[in-house]
Amino acid sequence: MSGYLDSYGAGQERREKIVRRLLLGALAAAILAATLYFFFRNWREDRQLRAFLELVRKQDYPAAYQLWGCTQAAPCRDYRFEKFLEDWGPKNPRGAIAAARIAKTRSCDTGVIYTLEYGKNEDPLLLWVERKDRVLGYAPWPSCNPRMQAPGP
Repeated sequence: MSGYLDSYGAGQERREKIVRRLLLGALAAAILAATLYFFFRNWREDRQLRAFLELVRKQDYPAAYQLWGCTQAAPCRDYRFEKFLEDWGPKNPRGAIAAARIAKTRSCDTGVIYTLEYGKNEDPLLLWVERKDRVLGYAPWPSCNPRMQAPGP
């Protein structure tokens, strides 16, 4: 025969299970969100740099120049199209752009610094992709400026 007190505490156990599941679910969601952020925080900037390298490989220099925020009709004041061709064209001093690979990425608040490596005997090249408008340029410094450093690892 079951008594009145046999089910005493069953509601408390159910509540504890629900709270435990909610906490584990929230923890799992936080871990998933952090992982997704870590892997995709520079996704748009990565795509922009890869698009630039692909345009240079295809020798579509006017389109590649536009990714620097410049055009042949309205060239950048400090980076004319002729200089761009010297740096990225078929006679560039680094050789084949096809050999370039992204070796390192540093995430800053306002942009991303990419280190491109061409080969064992070449110095790496640092490029900058601005987050706001995804305009490319040469990185003004080798690592994030302390005032522009993104929080986290």
